[in-house]
Amino acid sequence: MIVKVGVGVMIFNEHQQVLLGKRLGKHGYGTRAFPGGHLEYKESPFDCAVRETREETGLILNYVNQGPWTNDVFDDGSHYLTLFMLANHPGGIPRVLEPDKCEKWEWFDWNDLPAPLFRTIITLKSNHTDLIKSLKAKAHIGNYGSMLP
Repeated sequence: MIVKVGVGVMIFNEHQQVLLGKRLGKHGYGTRAFPGGHLEYKESPFDCAVRETREETGLILNYVNQGPWTNDVFDDGSHYLTLFMLANHPGGIPRVLEPDKCEKWEWFDWNDLPAPLFRTIITLKSNHTDLIKSLKAKAHIGNYGSMLP
């Protein structure tokens, strides 16, 4: 079996909430997940984050920072290495642009995420218990807009 590489985009708004969509596809149906998708051949994780966010939400990211990663094997046997990318909310309202894959987009506090969560986010939270604290220190996410050029 082949290991697939996915990208998850953790977009933070000015209230330090993250954007999650309710998945409709068979892979993770009904769970909440970040915008994201498969890394394409010769595509950087940064470019993938910008492309997937635009395709799924209509939001245009103008700065993306590298975040943590997870290694997950799903119940169907698929194996994913997920690279999480960090971005601040660039402005605008997220829209559902792939209604066959996502029911809605909503903002949530990191410490009060809805259930059920997509497996990669469960792994992310369990492996990085101080994630938001460390991200604020690393990327100054707590200062809205500081990741932007």
